[in-house]
Amino acid sequence: MSPLIVLSIYALFLYPPAASSAPAPAPLYVNDHPSPIILRPPHAGSNRHTMFLPLFPSHLNSSRISGDAKSRRHLQNSDTPLPNARMDLHDDLLLNGYYTTRLWIGSPPQRFALIVDTGSTVTYVPCSTCEQCGKHQDPKFDPELSSTYKPVKCNIDCSCDNNREQCIYERQYAEMSSSSGVLGEDIVSFGNRSALPPQRAVFGCENRETGDLYSQHADGIMGLGRGDLSIVDQLVDGGVISDSFSLCYGGMDVGGGAMVLGGISSPVDMVYSHSDPGRSQYYNVDLKELHVAGKQLPLNPSVFDGKHGTILDSGTTYAYLPEAAFVAFKLAIMKELHGVQQIKGPDPSYNDICFSGAGSDVSQLSKTFPSVEMVFGKGQKLLLSPENYLFRHSRVRGAYCLGVFQNGKDPTTLLGGIVVRNTFVMYDREHEKIGFWKTNCSDIWERLHVSGGPQPPPQTSSPPDESNSTADVSPFPPMTPPQYIPPGETEIGSITFHMSLSLNDTNVTSQITELSQLIAQELHVNSSQVHLLNFTSEGNDNDSVTEWSITPPESAEFMSNATASNIISRIAEGGVHLPESYGKYQLSNWNIYPPAKRSSRRKYYLVAVVVSVLALAVGLSGAGTWWLWRRRQQSNLQYKPVDSMVVPEQELQPL
Repeated sequence: MSPLIVLSIYALFLYPPAASSAPAPAPLYVNDHPSPIILRPPHAGSNRHTMFLPLFPSHLNSSRISGDAKSRRHLQNSDTPLPNARMDLHDDLLLNGYYTTRLWIGSPPQRFALIVDTGSTVTYVPCSTCEQCGKHQDPKFDPELSSTYKPVKCNIDCSCDNNREQCIYERQYAEMSSSSGVLGEDIVSFGNRSALPPQRAVFGCENRETGDLYSQHADGIMGLGRGDLSIVDQLVDGGVISDSFSLCYGGMDVGGGAMVLGGISSPVDMVYSHSDPGRSQYYNVDLKELHVAGKQLPLNPSVFDGKHGTILDSGTTYAYLPEAAFVAFKLAIMKELHGVQQIKGPDPSYNDICFSGAGSDVSQLSKTFPSVEMVFGKGQKLLLSPENYLFRHSRVRGAYCLGVFQNGKDPTTLLGGIVVRNTFVMYDREHEKIGFWKTNCSDIWERLHVSGGPQPPPQTSSPPDESNSTADVSPFPPMTPPQYIPPGETEIGSITFHMSLSLNDTNVTSQITELSQLIAQELHVNSSQVHLLNFTSEGNDNDSVTEWSITPPESAEFMSNATASNIISRIAEGGVHLPESYGKYQLSNWNIYPPAKRSSRRKYYLVAVVVSVLALAVGLSGAGTWWLWRRRQQSNLQYKPVDSMVVPEQELQPL
């Protein structure tokens, strides 16, 4: 699999790029209208993930909020530290095509899983009135259920509906997916890790989805780009956070991560690059050089400054280099490889560059693949490990493919999420710089001391007050996620849970099979990892209690702490949604177990098998040697035919 996600930004000019009859391998176009479309991939490894481009630019006033945001931003200087919102990231950029975070909107709070995207400037969720919206991870937002919801009334700074009563938004995409709806304002809450109390914010309430927006699993988009509708800009303009946010993506095979809205105390060894907001509204870095195995690539620094420069985008999966840089990078990597064999990629539709023979242990990849360094404007170097430019081959165990591609004929350099795996990235917009800190994003909260603001207040079990005051609204979800797994538990063998639901007695077998697949889809695991342990029917109302087990993938003996935590959070926080045919259902009694002891017995069994095979091989080798020796001994005996012996005639002696 070589998933391709193209940056969701369009040309900065007033005209769109010319259409082409043949698809480019990785086109990049940039515009002042960042509107991403993420495709939910089918089964991992079967297709390349693609993010398509906006088809039409929007009007300049379509994303305005009344007032002068920039002037307000400069009035925030204060010695009082501002709070921040600490939020967990879920899913995996390579397996799912995106990372999501949880956001709660309204009073009482309604939860949503939103794709985190630095290339988008609007946050939107499906509206309950939407008749052309797909089935997503969570129920649609219902304004009628929120006592604090207010529509954004039509004004000169926005596009209006036909009745000129409410502001609207519309997003269209190159492959004809689209999202449109109305703009509303409500209280937004950031979860129980957040020191930032709930805030009022403007967001989009979708009334129509088409194409891949209709079919994606995530509920919507959380826009982190530069723009008045961006959630970051709204919080900054309100003076509640400093002008900064941070993202930390989990490593290979781990997923998850963390996000911080607001300022932090930067680590002392953080590497910085200047980011010029005047060049574009997207986040760029001042890349000057690339080094492979400590050797600088023979490139002019201007190669990374073509067209739109070097852009960092959280909604893009891989890295895309200009042609000259890609060729030099590919040759340098292949020159340093020894003991591996180049093989074909998992998808015949793409000419992926893949290698087998490196082993399955990610921590040992640096013994086979070289290190890479990115050098920024002031000579600061960011060291990249192999997981920052490789992805697993989905069909060959122990094989990997380059996650760096040529950006067609476009001279722009695009750095996607793979480049910053296990890297804490701080978007310091106030000081116009981006910082990089290599770390383990799976336990970032233990490694990072997040500054600013008081600790989160304890959650109260009382329902939110029905007033408009943000102080009376709980920022937390209805179910408080506990510390699911002790910090010392790093290897999880299995997760079990109970599910009570209604099943049709006449079709239980097929329903159980379908249920297994639905659970796998909702928990974002393979169907082979979901196992039915027990089934009990209760009473005459078709009520049943099932017990399920989630095990590691077939290629692994255990799950990591982060992976197991993500699965349990979906179980415990109501992240599993079933069709209405299953009636009311409830998940409960989840437990975790260490790797089974049979794994040790399996190892001993394998050792015994190996010893037996070696003994058999030695025995056969000895028998073969003895047989050859006997053949040689027999060949040394000089047998001659009878008529070959010449005997001289002798005269008979008389008797």
